[in-house]
Amino acid sequence: MIWARGRLSFIYREAKPMSDQVSRFKPAEGKDVIIPEDVRDQLLLTTESDDELNEHMLGPMKKTGPVFWISLAILGAIFFWGLYAWAYQIRWGFGVAGINRPVYWGMYISTFVFWVGISHAGTMISAVLRVFKADWRRPITRGAEAMTAFALMMAGLFPLIHVGRIWKVYWMIPYPNNRYLWPNFQSPLMWDMVAITTYLVGSSLYLYLALIPDLGMARDKSAGWRYQLYRGLALGWRGTEPGWHKLEKALGIFAIVIIPIFLSVHSIVSWDFAVTVQPRWHSTILPIFFIIGAVFSGLSALASILVLVRWGMKLQFFIRKEHLNNIGLLVMVAGLSWVYVWFAGLIVEWYGNMPVVKELLYDEWYGDLAPFFWTMMVCNVLPVILLMFKRARTNPALLLLLTLMVNVGMFIERFLIVAGNLTRNYLPFNWGDYRPTWVS
Repeated sequence: MIWARGRLSFIYREAKPMSDQVSRFKPAEGKDVIIPEDVRDQLLLTTESDDELNEHMLGPMKKTGPVFWISLAILGAIFFWGLYAWAYQIRWGFGVAGINRPVYWGMYISTFVFWVGISHAGTMISAVLRVFKADWRRPITRGAEAMTAFALMMAGLFPLIHVGRIWKVYWMIPYPNNRYLWPNFQSPLMWDMVAITTYLVGSSLYLYLALIPDLGMARDKSAGWRYQLYRGLALGWRGTEPGWHKLEKALGIFAIVIIPIFLSVHSIVSWDFAVTVQPRWHSTILPIFFIIGAVFSGLSALASILVLVRWGMKLQFFIRKEHLNNIGLLVMVAGLSWVYVWFAGLIVEWYGNMPVVKELLYDEWYGDLAPFFWTMMVCNVLPVILLMFKRARTNPALLLLLTLMVNVGMFIERFLIVAGNLTRNYLPFNWGDYRPTWVS
């Protein structure tokens, strides 16, 4: 609840539409009320009416500019190029993607792990900040929740590409059949399917519940087929007090439930590697390393999205430098945690003095993988150092650059974990190299 002197309204800002998270500033007649600009920004004071704010929020949904169409054309071209590459791989086999002995998990599984990590931070930050009642979270939670849902959809594509014969993927579904085929639940592939499906359903429901008030607002401001669409999705929402109470209760329950799901899902993804005897994979630190890496990359992706949305949709009034500063602090803390866990794992490997592990470390530091490794270190460590300064955290352009660097570094880290470590094993005659191709 927010208050201010004069003829000001006070409203609850808990999970309401973004246009309702403001106070209308109307000084009493005959009185001059002077409020410093920083206080006005802190209290989200505005003289705009509800209708004006609603139109401001719904504007990007009704009008599209040249930037939208150019972006759509570029992304569409990339999508169709990917479809062509996938069809080419199905026709000629996995060899065209560079996958061969001993590296059977290449770019596809690396990308899968990366997107799962991106997805995890979105709902996690929304749920954790909701549980701890951090008021500053509200303008960023919608982007975080939407990022989770779409990143999970992206992640789910890559195991399907990796299995090769996509038309046989229904064999993974446990259903009675005449051939008595049944999924092997000891397979990590099945663990991933269950984990991704569970997290996608939970995150989508969490996003949808929080969207209901905004869908009601969009319904009231729309006509034609859009009105019918939003009318069905809003579930008869009218913004009554009992409605808000039930919605808050449901969101609170989902927030508590989604946190352990987040921890368990990325632990399951790490077990794809940790339950094997592959050097540098068979380690108990891997689940923690994956979770912290997921938070690091996910928070960085969220910060990038906030800066782009703030600029593209002109939402500077709602997404302020205060929010950029806070998300920058979270990225910095996650980055410091990643550096600590990475160094802790390195110390154990170094003093273990296993020949195959030393060979992998040498290859990363001085060999064929050295350009990737040192690029990863620069992209992951330099932003953490710069984000210690408030000027870097509150500069939108610099924050965007630093968080994009983090995700470049984290993608390389996933590639080194998956494909890089598979190039060496306990049998030297089975060593090899991996080179991604245009297909992968």
